[in-house]
Amino acid sequence: MASVLIHSSDTHPHASREIRTRDFMIPSDTPGIELHIRNKRPAGQSHFDEARTVLLMHGATYSSGSLYDTAIGGYSFMDYLARAGFNVYAVDVRGCGDSSRPLEMDLPPSQNPPLVRTETGIRDFASAVKFVLNSAAIARLNVIGMSWGGSVTGAFTARNGHQVRKLGLIAPQWISDRPIALDSGGALGAYRIVLASAARERWISAAPASKQDSLIPAGGFDAWLENTVRTEPDDALRASKSLRAGNGPIQDIRDFWAIGKPLYDPAQIEVPVLLVHGEWDIDVPIELAQAYFLRLSGAPYKRWLELGEATHMLMLEKNRRQAFDALIGFMQEDESQDAVPA
Repeated sequence: MASVLIHSSDTHPHASREIRTRDFMIPSDTPGIELHIRNKRPAGQSHFDEARTVLLMHGATYSSGSLYDTAIGGYSFMDYLARAGFNVYAVDVRGCGDSSRPLEMDLPPSQNPPLVRTETGIRDFASAVKFVLNSAAIARLNVIGMSWGGSVTGAFTARNGHQVRKLGLIAPQWISDRPIALDSGGALGAYRIVLASAARERWISAAPASKQDSLIPAGGFDAWLENTVRTEPDDALRASKSLRAGNGPIQDIRDFWAIGKPLYDPAQIEVPVLLVHGEWDIDVPIELAQAYFLRLSGAPYKRWLELGEATHMLMLEKNRRQAFDALIGFMQEDESQDAVPA
């Protein structure tokens, strides 16, 4: 598809570097379902090694474009990675972002069971990995997943470690004996309606009252909102700043995480791991993230970044560059435990 060149005058050390953007629709393993993949890379460069190739995976509600390609202060996470010399891809699983909606999403939600279970997300992510590896002519790539996307990428890596060089996890799900914020209770249909315009209040409420007004950079929420609802196909929902999201991840909370039954074993992840967590995250409290981190016994080495003054949505907040730089440094360095950043 069409390419564009992006210029910016922000404070990124490579702010003047031009970016080439490409969008792809690739087949899933289900007839009629296509997956959207966005690619950003430095303009004029075509070859990237494994250390400079990364695939991003979104969470249970908002797309990869929403989380990773909303420009705040002149750049998105994808822009930041591309300007740092990375060949960065981001995938939307079916029913999300610019990917195909299952036909069940056009019916009343009560007529079908929860859509897009985690196993479906893993299959879609596997299709994206295959596409990226073939396109880049490499055998492995770096992977980053957030929240539910951490479950998708964690499980994929546990099963397919030979295709993953390093794994970055942002507030990954783990088992909990307390109520989990994503599940508000009640019967689950195929999907739910999310009023994205109301997200700001819940988002900032995780921070102390004195810090709430400065949590999201100026103009950041409005930019995120517009980018988030842009891909909702239903005109009325889009006009009301709402979107549909599959309830499969919530069903998996009930069938796995909320009853002490891990969907996969983190000990089976045998690649280096960086876990990023926000101080004010109420969706994945610190004790859950710590319990997960301690289970990563198979990783050659693992690292934890606790980001101060940050919530579950830390990738869009005032301290986001600290997370960006940590993930870049982690991916750039050699794979040995005694590595020094490149």
